Amino acid sequence: MNANEKAVAEVLARYQDALNQSDTGAVMKLYASDGVFMPQNSPSSVGADEVRRAYDAVFKAIKLTVKFTIAEIVEMAPNWAFARTNSAGTVMFHATGGGGPEANQELFLFQKIDGAWKIARYCFSTTNPPRA
Repeated sequence: MNANEKAVAEVLARYQDALNQSDTGAVMKLYASDGVFMPQNSPSSVGADEVRRAYDAVFKAIKLTVKFTIAEIVEMAPNWAFARTNSAGTVMFHATGGGGPEANQELFLFQKIDGAWKIARYCFSTTNPPRA
């Protein structure tokens, strides 16, 4: 990996930690101010205020314990890169205390802003079979 790819991998590691800690503030430090969060089965959240509200809602509803595996990081231009990842672990639903396995495939688009890589766009979809 070159220096930019390593820097993107570090952002992904910090994102994994923020998810596992249910820490919206830590997540927001990783996003561009005009970032877009595109979760499965939900409308896109565009811009910092909407992204913050979306993560607050996620963390209010669930507790994640996941590990990301990087499939690829590709630098497309001096200030743009994408990463394709897979994550696996568990999810616990706060409302019921129930939970189960969690697994997704993810696509991140990163933008280098003032020398720091930020999440510009992020989408994911489950790789688990539908829950009954």
